[in-house]
Amino acid sequence: MSTDNQKEFIHRIKTALGKPSAGSGQKAELFGREISDETRAVLEGIKTRNVEERKKLLEILMENAGPINLKVIPAKDVGSVATAIAELVRDKDPEWGDPKSVAAWQHPLIESLNLPDTLSKQGVPVVFSAADGTEREALRRRIIDSYIGITSVDFCMADSATLVMRTRPGQARTVSLLPSIHIAVIELEQIIADLKELYALIKWDPHFSKEGVTNCMTFISGPSKTADIEATMVHGAHGPREVHIFVITAES
Repeated sequence: MSTDNQKEFIHRIKTALGKPSAGSGQKAELFGREISDETRAVLEGIKTRNVEERKKLLEILMENAGPINLKVIPAKDVGSVATAIAELVRDKDPEWGDPKSVAAWQHPLIESLNLPDTLSKQGVPVVFSAADGTEREALRRRIIDSYIGITSVDFCMADSATLVMRTRPGQARTVSLLPSIHIAVIELEQIIADLKELYALIKWDPHFSKEGVTNCMTFISGPSKTADIEATMVHGAHGPREVHIFVITAES
């Protein structure tokens, strides 16, 4: 990252947090105790965003996803997503030639896909990341053995094509990190514009601020990649080699 890019990145974070820029002579707390007029306006903009504006954010997300090898697929409803996932499971093989299995979050949106029944036609089992005290090591081994991990997210930032995921019981981070292919299923209203909107929601929106950032908040921008060896880009070195986002576009 160049010096100019570093400055731009830090400036964006400071702006999102409401911190004064360098040289302003002002001091501010990292997390303000009172909501600013600017942040209030951001929240109001999110609250009043109409369907067409949300679809525009989807277009921005798709545009920014291309360069980072992130696949964004609009789908009209839950049934369409389930069918598309079944086709992906059919067409993709595990890297190591093992039997196919899928790991998934315990999450209302994921459970609504009814994947165990859909994938049973292919003889592919679905392992859910349990919240009921299931022995952790056994569950971890089953997730490791799965070649596809299916999650939802809390938010998806359109300007950087970044998934934002907070860890909770039944929604283990490993489901998005260990399998070779990560599938995220989201609804249209989960797409937000940028880091500024993310901060405003988590800090000040009554619905989201109760939970805060939980014990872990993960940002995912496309599949794992590295160019450490001979400056050659390789996907899947430290995590999933493919990331697919299915966006349900039907109004809820």
